[in-house]
Amino acid sequence: MDTNHSLFKSSLGWFRAVALAEGVSYLLLLFVAMPLKYIAGIREAVNYIGWVHGFLFILYGLLLLKVWMKYKWTFKKAALAFIAAILPFGTFVLDKKLKKEYL
Repeated sequence: MDTNHSLFKSSLGWFRAVALAEGVSYLLLLFVAMPLKYIAGIREAVNYIGWVHGFLFILYGLLLLKVWMKYKWTFKKAALAFIAAILPFGTFVLDKKLKKEYL
């Protein structure tokens, strides 16, 4: 099992980094791109930010599977981590809990 959980030095670190990036992309999509589309009529913002967010969301899911197996997380913990990616600010709360638990 990894003993160093800082960003980019373990699978959990990579998961945390992608979780934070996914969280930022989600907030940009919700609070920047969507208003630009529906208020200003600029559809491209949703296209580009949506693509980046979609890529990060898939990567988040794949890394979640990896850390779920490697760290022997319960189904409940993995499910809550997945739900965190769907809720605005959820991945930031998850990262804080993971830092507290593993660092």
